[in-house]
Amino acid sequence: MPGFEAFGEEEKKHVNDVLESGVLMRYGFDGMRNGHWKAKEFEAAFAQRMQSQYCQLVSSGTSALTVALASAGVGAGDEVIMPTFTFVASFESIMMLGAVPVLVDIDDTLTLDPAAVEAAITDKTRCVMPVHMCGSMADLDALKAICDKHNLLLLEDACQAIGGTYKGQPLGSYGDLGCFSFDFVKTITCGEGGAVITNNEQYSINADQYQDHGHDHVGNDRGAETHPVLGYNFRISELNAAVGLGQLSKLDTFLAKQKEHYTIMRNALEQVNGVTFRRVPEGGEENYSFLNFFLPTTELTQKAHKALGEAGVDACFYWYTNNWHYINGWEHLRNLNSLGRVPSEIRNQIQDLNNADFSASDAWMGRTISALVKIGWTEAEVQQRASKMAEVISEVLKTEYSL
Repeated sequence: MPGFEAFGEEEKKHVNDVLESGVLMRYGFDGMRNGHWKAKEFEAAFAQRMQSQYCQLVSSGTSALTVALASAGVGAGDEVIMPTFTFVASFESIMMLGAVPVLVDIDDTLTLDPAAVEAAITDKTRCVMPVHMCGSMADLDALKAICDKHNLLLLEDACQAIGGTYKGQPLGSYGDLGCFSFDFVKTITCGEGGAVITNNEQYSINADQYQDHGHDHVGNDRGAETHPVLGYNFRISELNAAVGLGQLSKLDTFLAKQKEHYTIMRNALEQVNGVTFRRVPEGGEENYSFLNFFLPTTELTQKAHKALGEAGVDACFYWYTNNWHYINGWEHLRNLNSLGRVPSEIRNQIQDLNNADFSASDAWMGRTISALVKIGWTEAEVQQRASKMAEVISEVLKTEYSL
């Protein structure tokens, strides 16, 4: 990852089709298009690739989450369970609808702990949102069993895990709805873009309408369309969809290269006494966009992360102190710092995040380093990087394991 490392003729062809037609909007202007409908084509191709009946393209992964929740009827006062380790978009997408994010601990998968999920369910819970962070998945069987037991939606945020699978199914296709991001640093990119997939026809209709001001998209006269529901503008443009089409055609190549580079790095670190790895649930396969590993203590992990940077090993992330991806850095959420008045449902229901006990999450995140896997490296560069990582970490851990 990411796909922007491999722009080429595939993307140029689709983009040129759009520019030559002059129609950058995905709807209307039928006579000018020269038969080009890039968003429709991308939706059909992506649904097929993700083994799902329906796909709705939108403007971002964030909007995909909001559209997915709205399409399933989640709204003001409904509670959505999400992990402490994710991107800020997770709670933003929930709160935009007036729904209430309920943060719970992660486990050694670096995703939702099923036991913590079940303990957080109330009579207001409507949805469980596992976030498949850094290329791997939650314990989906356990979460689905909980959702079935309590009649809850299972919404997979697969924005960072496109191409990963669980028991042979693409991540995102296992739950009631799945969401993806195609921003500039994802495995495939549109520049900006996202997608919602589902096998539920009504959710698909709702998503189609909600992302385009409530338009019903019936007939071929946009001005004559009705508006069955309120909606917003979360449309993708034809230009963004065109780039995505080119990238999607290369997804399997990207995934194979990620796995190749990941394997070289992992093989090197497996030789280092004291390094352990994130648990991938049985039956799951990562998309290999990150190599996620644990060191014995928070102190040693911080020391190793600093040493890796000083040694010139870039793109190694220590999420525990990252402002975007872990609860410790979300002061604006903890204190509800908003430009406007926060809906009363959120103010009255949200947990006290300044005093909540997330020590179980801290125990994992404090010891986690995630190493980005790039597809543009040469084999020699990957081998050199892997050797350097192993050397640096061994040096940091030598005192701990010298006996």
